[in-house]
Amino acid sequence: MAAGERKKRTITEIRDSKRTGEKMVYTSVLDYTSAKWAEAAGVDVCVVGDSLAMTCHGHPNTIPATMDMMVLHSQAVRRGAPNTFVLGCMPYQSYNTVERALTNAARFMQEALCDAVKPQGGRSQAHILKALVDAGIPTASHIGLTPHTIAMFGGFKIQGRTAEGAMKILEDALAIQDAGCFMLEFEAVPAKIARLISEQLEIPTIGIGAGVGTDGQILLSYDLLGVFTDFKPKFTKRYANLTEVAVNGLKAYVKEVKEGSFPDDDHSYGVDDKEYEKFLGMVQKRRHV
Repeated sequence: MAAGERKKRTITEIRDSKRTGEKMVYTSVLDYTSAKWAEAAGVDVCVVGDSLAMTCHGHPNTIPATMDMMVLHSQAVRRGAPNTFVLGCMPYQSYNTVERALTNAARFMQEALCDAVKPQGGRSQAHILKALVDAGIPTASHIGLTPHTIAMFGGFKIQGRTAEGAMKILEDALAIQDAGCFMLEFEAVPAKIARLISEQLEIPTIGIGAGVGTDGQILLSYDLLGVFTDFKPKFTKRYANLTEVAVNGLKAYVKEVKEGSFPDDDHSYGVDDKEYEKFLGMVQKRRHV
């Protein structure tokens, strides 16, 4: 795809997808190269998720992600996908007060040139979400299984399996909508629950592990491409196995280097024969000085 050929999706288009029925495709991308892949493939929204603390930095969960880390990766994603809507996920404790939320959201918008930000939480975070929206910062949110509060959930567990739990998610969703957010994400919610809640809302929903009844879907690019293989969530479908391809390629490289067949003439630079003979004579002469 030629540079400038693709037109970036707008907040209005994303909001209107609820009405038009267009399924929006979100993908969590982590770096310049994966952002280029996403843009070339026609992904609607590149999400810079703090899951990169796990997939890029080897942490056991998302908690160690910092603002500096998120801004650095977001800048790389923006350079890789200049014509794609980029959503920056606010990391753990970066929005625990209105002041911190405004300061850190501004970093995503000014330093990384993101198009929007996404904290986590519903009713308990509604005042934070509204403050961001009132400040003119396009804001989304994330409910259901929220990785920032996994300690309170007792680990990565499905949310909304009881009527009371599902009602809490609905109330969180309505609070997010009332705060002025343009979109919300469900994670690890039963498909029937996510569909019914989505039907009660005016803003679009995206799902990860929430069934087909949301207005769009999101998966981690490193998961769906088979790059990150430490574990595979139930909701992840593998569309490729790049780790297998990469390891096989590296094995072939190791073999050829060990046996001396790489680099061959096709992968080496030549030199003019006369210049080589002249250099050889200079070397021999130097040996006898």
